[in-house]
Amino acid sequence: MAQTFVQSTDDVVAFLKDQHNLIKDMFDDVLYASETKAREKAFTELRQLLAVHETAEEMVVHPRVRREVDSGDLIVDARLREEHVAKEYLSALEAMDIGSQEFLDELVLFRASVLDHAEREETEEFNKLQRELDPADLKRMAAGVLAAQAIAPTRPHPGVESAKLNFAVGPFASMLDRARDAIAAAMR
Repeated sequence: MAQTFVQSTDDVVAFLKDQHNLIKDMFDDVLYASETKAREKAFTELRQLLAVHETAEEMVVHPRVRREVDSGDLIVDARLREEHVAKEYLSALEAMDIGSQEFLDELVLFRASVLDHAEREETEEFNKLQRELDPADLKRMAAGVLAAQAIAPTRPHPGVESAKLNFAVGPFASMLDRARDAIAAAMR
C-alpha cells in the first residue's frame, strides 16, 4: 500500500492539499520511470493513493460541504461526476500495457484531469470549509479522513461515489482490493 501519510494531520484542508501535492509528484514518478517495472510499481502506488484519497473525500469531506457551504449540493455533485469519470479512466489505465506509449499518452491526459479536479476541490470545497469550520472541526475531519483511508478500497470503483455507497460497499471492496494487491505483490 502506498504511504498516505503527509505532514499535517491537524487540519483536514492542509492534509488533503498535501496529498494533492503528493499525487502530483507520484504522477511524475510514473511518467518518468526508467523502466517498466519501476513504472508499474509507481503506478500501483499512485492508483492506491488516488482510490483511498477519493473514498475519504466522498465519506468525510463531501457530506460536510453539502451541509456547511452555500450551494454545497451543486459543488459536491460536480465533484462526484468528475470522480466517477476519473474512476472509469483509472480502471481503463489499469487494463493497459504499462510499458506502452499509449499508456503514457493516456496517463498525461488523466493527470491533467486529476489536477484540475484537485484545484476545483481546493477552491470550491476546501477553502470554504476552512472559512466555515473552527480548528477543532477541521482536526476531527482530518482524523475521519485518516480512518476512512485506512479502510478504503485501493482500486477505483466507478459508481461508488457517495458516502452511503462507500459505507455499504467499501468494506467488502476494500477487503477484495487489498487481497488482490497482496497477491499481485507476491507474484512480482
